[in-house]
Formats: sequence, C-alpha cells, structure tokens
Amino acid sequence: MAAMFTCCLGCCGDGGSGHIPLKEMPTVQLDTHHMGTDVVIVKSGRRICGTGGCLANAPLHQNKSYFEFKIQSTGVWGIGVATQKVNLNQVPLGRDINSLVLRHDGSVYHNNEEKNRLPANSLPQEGDIVGITYDHVELNLYLNGKNMHCPASGIRGTVYPVVYVDDSAILDCQFSDFYHTAPQGFEKILFEQQIF
Repeated sequence: MAAMFTCCLGCCGDGGSGHIPLKEMPTVQLDTHHMGTDVVIVKSGRRICGTGGCLANAPLHQNKSYFEFKIQSTGVWGIGVATQKVNLNQVPLGRDINSLVLRHDGSVYHNNEEKNRLPANSLPQEGDIVGITYDHVELNLYLNGKNMHCPASGIRGTVYPVVYVDDSAILDCQFSDFYHTAPQGFEKILFEQQIF
C-alpha cells in the first residue's frame, strides 16, 4: 500500500516528469490577422475603432452561438457574420454574399439586399448592447436583452462574427461574460476543440 501511495505521489503529486500540463484554451476576440488596413483593435482584442472591418478569431462551428456588441461611440458601424472572403476594407459590409450585417441605421443587409429592418423606435444608440444569435440558418438581433424579432438569413459557408466601424464609431465586443443572458439554447462561441 505504501509503495502504491509513493508511486502516485511520484507520478503526479510534485509536478515532476509525469505531469502533463493542460493546454489553455484560446480566448475569442477580434483577429488582428483578419482586419481592414485602417482598423485599430485595442482592449485585448475587444474594442474596434478606425475605419474598416474585423473578423473574430473563431468561426461559428456550434449549432447555436450568441455574442454581443456595446456601442461606445456612435457613427457608421455594422455587426453580424461574415466569411473569410469578405473585403474588410469596404464599408458598409452586406454588399456581397460574404457578409450578413445589421447596419447602424437599423437595416440588415446581405448580398446588397435589405433582408430586414429594426423597428424605427428601436435603433441602437450609444451605450446600447446589441446581441446576436446565429444557428447556421438565421441571424437574430437583441437590443438590450430584448428580442427584436428581426430575423435574416442567406449567408452560406463557415462564418465568423464581424464588426465594422467608420465616422468615429467605437464598438466593444463581448464573446463571453455577457451583459444580458443568452437566449434559451444559445451559448458563447466555442473553439472547435471545445465542442468535442
């Protein structure tokens, strides 16, 4: 019995040669390798300013994803989902098949077509939180935790959260520790190795 106890301590108790460190999971944030040339990313990959767009560093692999954006300063902005083929230097997004976005004026665009529109009395303002759900078919919008019943669809392929800014807009991304509870069945973005 004493030999077995010694073996156990020798293998894992002191962090010696038998210790295998767990790999820390990466954090979902804005990806400085996939952003427009005039974009500035600060606050540990959570804030965007400047001019242009940026993708998050994790694709939406799971069935039901949720993420949020806080409007820190108004201007021209857009949020939604996009493929890696999107032109992040061309704002506004939503002009082609590679992005599906809510624009600052409340319109939701994909492939240069208005897919839906927020009610006129529900346009996001400075300080507001816009939540997005995506289930590989439909994108839905939430304003300060309230479902806006403004679904949009049409984008195909592997998509990433996307945000663009112009005209002094500043937005913060929230990919976990949300301001509002994620809608039933939706959860934070998981990296592929976290899903399995």
